[in-house]
Amino acid sequence: MDLRDQLKNLFPEHQETETAAPEAPTIWMQDAPLLCKYEKRKGKPITIIDGYTGATNDFKKLTKEIKTTLSVGGSFKDEKIIIQGDYRAKIMQLLQEKGFKVKRVGG
Repeated sequence: MDLRDQLKNLFPEHQETETAAPEAPTIWMQDAPLLCKYEKRKGKPITIIDGYTGATNDFKKLTKEIKTTLSVGGSFKDEKIIIQGDYRAKIMQLLQEKGFKVKRVGG
């Protein structure tokens, strides 16, 4: 006897209602490609993603998703995503899977 059957025994008059699955949040896609750059700051490599023209909250969600997927540190500053380390290939692949156009800039 599972939990649902037990609840039916306790509350026989209750009518079960169907709940719709929550829709996944959509990120606004853009026409211009995102720019994926590589730089060194204080001798340490970083990857910068720039050129997003959508909502700031969507870009922050994208930042968090990239950081958790790659298990790296990073931040969102001045309309740019800054990721610690050289992860251009992985980030570009991840963004392309999400439907973004990505352009590699620099070396």
